[in-house]
Amino acid sequence: MGCAFTDADLLDRLEAMDDTVMDTLPFGVVAFTPDGIVCRYNLEESRRAGLTPANVIGRNFFRAVAPCMNNSLVADRFESQPELDTTLDYVFTFRLKPVAVTIRMLKQSGRRRMYLVVDLRKPS
Repeated sequence: MGCAFTDADLLDRLEAMDDTVMDTLPFGVVAFTPDGIVCRYNLEESRRAGLTPANVIGRNFFRAVAPCMNNSLVADRFESQPELDTTLDYVFTFRLKPVAVTIRMLKQSGRRRMYLVVDLRKPS
């Protein structure tokens, strides 16, 4: 039950997926509660970010894990918009080496989790 970063029903697929399958995806996945606490963190995101799931799960994503995303482009959208399916080009600055990524923000009213999906940006 794999899926692609661009699937129209990606949020539904991620919600139905167990962690073992999520760990096989070729892109990073971070799921967090409405108050920002990370509850799922797949192996691809762990590999790219250099952070283990044990060090991330249970922590506030925007304050403790990825403060570089605690801004109007990302965190404020999750907080202020009841529904999200937005894709955005972004640059992470891991250990002073910029990494160009595309992020997809997924949120639906009534869901207990929101998702930030991260894929390496393809050169144009």
